[in-house]
Amino acid sequence: MRYGHFDDANREYVIETPATPLPWINYLGNEDFFSLISNTGGGYSFYKDAKLRRITRYRYNNVPFDNGARNYYVSVMSGEGQDATPVETFSPTFLPVKTPLDSYKCRHGIGYTVFEATKAGIRTELTAFVPLHTAAEINRLDITNINGAPKTVDVTGLVEWCLWNAVDDSSNFQRNLSTGEVEVERLEDATLLYHKTEFKERRNHYAFFGVNAPVVGFDTSRDEFLGQFNGWDTPQVIAEGKAHDSVAHGWYPIAANRVRLTLAPGETKSLVFTLGYIEVPNDQKWEAPDDPAKVGIINKKPAHELFARFDTTVKVEAALAELKDYWNGLLSIYSVESGDDKLDRMVNIWHQYQCMVTFNMSRSASYYESGMGRGMGFRDSNQDLLGFVHLVPERARERIIDIASTQMEDGSAWHQYQPLTKKGNADIGGGFNDDPLWLIAGVNAYLAETGDASILTEPVPFNNVEGSEVPLLEHLRRSANFTMTHLGPHKLPLIGRADWNDCLNLNCFSATPGESFQTVENNDTGVAESVFIGGMFVLYGGQYADILDHYGEATGMSADEVAAETANVRAAIDDMTQAVKTAGWDGEWFVRAYDAYSRPVGSHTDTEGQIYIEPQGMCVMAGIGLDDGKAQAALKSVRDRLTCEWGTAILAPAYSTYRIELGEISTYPRGYKENGGIFCHNNPWVSIANALAGNDEEAFAVYRRNCPAWLEDKSDIRKVEPYVYCQMVAGPEAAIPGEGKNSWLTGTAAWTFVDVSQYLLGIRPTLDGLAIEPHLPAEYTHLTVTRVFRGTTYHITLDRTGQRTLTVDGQAIDGTVVPVPTAGTTTVNVSVTF
Repeated sequence: MRYGHFDDANREYVIETPATPLPWINYLGNEDFFSLISNTGGGYSFYKDAKLRRITRYRYNNVPFDNGARNYYVSVMSGEGQDATPVETFSPTFLPVKTPLDSYKCRHGIGYTVFEATKAGIRTELTAFVPLHTAAEINRLDITNINGAPKTVDVTGLVEWCLWNAVDDSSNFQRNLSTGEVEVERLEDATLLYHKTEFKERRNHYAFFGVNAPVVGFDTSRDEFLGQFNGWDTPQVIAEGKAHDSVAHGWYPIAANRVRLTLAPGETKSLVFTLGYIEVPNDQKWEAPDDPAKVGIINKKPAHELFARFDTTVKVEAALAELKDYWNGLLSIYSVESGDDKLDRMVNIWHQYQCMVTFNMSRSASYYESGMGRGMGFRDSNQDLLGFVHLVPERARERIIDIASTQMEDGSAWHQYQPLTKKGNADIGGGFNDDPLWLIAGVNAYLAETGDASILTEPVPFNNVEGSEVPLLEHLRRSANFTMTHLGPHKLPLIGRADWNDCLNLNCFSATPGESFQTVENNDTGVAESVFIGGMFVLYGGQYADILDHYGEATGMSADEVAAETANVRAAIDDMTQAVKTAGWDGEWFVRAYDAYSRPVGSHTDTEGQIYIEPQGMCVMAGIGLDDGKAQAALKSVRDRLTCEWGTAILAPAYSTYRIELGEISTYPRGYKENGGIFCHNNPWVSIANALAGNDEEAFAVYRRNCPAWLEDKSDIRKVEPYVYCQMVAGPEAAIPGEGKNSWLTGTAAWTFVDVSQYLLGIRPTLDGLAIEPHLPAEYTHLTVTRVFRGTTYHITLDRTGQRTLTVDGQAIDGTVVPVPTAGTTTVNVSVTF
């Protein structure tokens, strides 16, 4: 069942009913100010950090769900006088009022969302977006009278303030109910309502909500606005038809502006509501600090300047056009024409858009991640970089430096860091032994995309300690050496707290309810090992050696030093390959790990959890077993034992009891999350592995099975948005297979784009140039791809002939790599047969 449709020409998903199985959301913002917005107007806004700078309030687990975010009330009034009462009230977003609408559409676009609704002869169009380089969300509301008679319409726009720290806001009520402070500024042509809680003490920031029209009233007290026993759907103020002009002192501050419009038949009027965030220097916080009559009056000049940038529809239209032009430029860097609408829309629009969202958010703020705990992940952010580096390489470089700055001197790392402070998150700690190798993956992707070796000599601190700076290359060295020096009894890498699978906790042994499996005391005895990290080291250790070969001397190493270190690393890779092929091989697939008793995990010798997906994908991606049949055997086992119509499960059979020696993985019900769910993140590894093994049909089948565009008709089962990936789909052993959870913020976005763009379509950046080697199923016979790479536009045609050839600007080239053209070359024409 569908609830909408793709509009590829406008790069939108058009939702045709507010009654989607779950809220279907979009993200607004590109740099520092971000908003989440659902198809019924829910969500919240924050500046840089969803925990420490939450601007508007959102209640997870609320009943009813997704209420009380950006609220708009459109009331058709009984007349123009002060005593007029509402005849009909509705919300352009359906919620919060819930009045059935005569028509409804929600158009989620690239960085903006538009709601179209009609009710009682009034047509509304609400456009929400965050302009480029701006700490504000703009909501333009157009109201049209499609009746045959004049109408008076009252419009109330409202947000509820969060008291900045989202954790404290939801828990420290004994303080918070006394701290809320607001200011009200009524001008001739606008009203701005300011939130200044804690501004008089340690904060240098405030927020405002304004409208570019005279108001007939306002409210800043939630209690006054709602009245006793009322919810957001039936506020007292809306029912009465008159604002109370309330001023909050503590309790629950809000910002509600009420505007009255008189509309002739066919007439349209527009309002612009601005939700803005302001930071001021400490010595400029107050309007007139020496004037006793103005004590505590905030400096509103920067708010006025921000508000004035968007106080007309002409300015708003220009800002939205600028945003669309920005995205047009980004999405022109990689595009395909395949003749398949589903493939084209995912590659050209939604894959890349989701990659940019995960770059901005990591795993911090979604409808499933509360924004109050995880921050930015070391592992997550490095993997996200793989999917967006081609779009914004300069920001990728900044992100790499931020990530590397949280690494420890021994090569290990904080598992997460807070985006506002960029300091490691001590609540989570470190000890996840896959983390160091992901830094190599991220840096290699940046080097392959840009050729910018200067990043390797950039001074980067350890643990953000001033004075500890060393070149980034040294960080990579310590990443590789950490794995090389942390080996267990089988000469496989020690797992630490966990590897990529945070729920495989082989050193935890938690028996106390409520303990975090990731942060409880780590009883690492130097025994529990990860075959998965072994595969990672073969792959990313190899990339580190390649980086040394290509750039070592440019960073100041001598030729002898480069030769010696690369020889050492490659010898360790050979040793690891043998360890994986022997101790890591179960007979038909790769073992997952060895537990703290040195017993195999992911083996036929167990009755449950016999085979895991991760080592099958990663080890084959690293090339292990391609030479002796082990790779093909492992991939066949994945297909036969883990794959269903919804994708490839993380393990099978699922665990039916809690196993203390395995940790959290065995706590979930069978078929969900890490216990037999379809963890979409590692499905692309299996697709890539099949491509490298020459199984082109299966490689694409893996991609297609859980690709949102191919599952749109099953939205009633999958439940999550049909335009983006989710983290997990309930697996074949689940009570309800196919249900999706945790959409948007998942490493699936980056890895799937890497899979489809670099391996299936086969256009892959390398340190030496652009490699082109497609692995597509038989139905794809002719495709064209446009790829901007290192400043040059490549026009690539792919034609199926049964033979692989490569022609560059009319010249046949041996191999699969298009050499980097001479400086100044703007266009390269490439013809590939396969």
